Amino acid sequence: MAKKKTKKIKKTKKRGRKMNTGFKVENIVSSANLGVELDLFNIAMGLDNVEYEPEQFPGAIMRLKDIHTTLLLFKNGKVICSGAKSEAQIGRSIRKAAEILQKYAKWE
Repeated sequence: MAKKKTKKIKKTKKRGRKMNTGFKVENIVSSANLGVELDLFNIAMGLDNVEYEPEQFPGAIMRLKDIHTTLLLFKNGKVICSGAKSEAQIGRSIRKAAEILQKYAKWE
């Protein structure tokens, strides 16, 4: 009979240390579609908390300081919300933005 060849595998000693797998939510990014067309130029002219430089970026930047989030607004009604630490904070941000933007919306 033929002998089976076996490889010896060196076992490393465990050092008794475990990796830390804890985490903290720092930033949630979400998207929404308001279903309307937004007039970004007039939004930026009418609101102090909105920046719009179309030569640099095609969206307007809305900062909601009281909720601690920033929203990117696009002409097609899409919104990107960043800086939130919970889904509830995202919901508050989107609802507040929709309320503020109501008069700048072009209904399709």
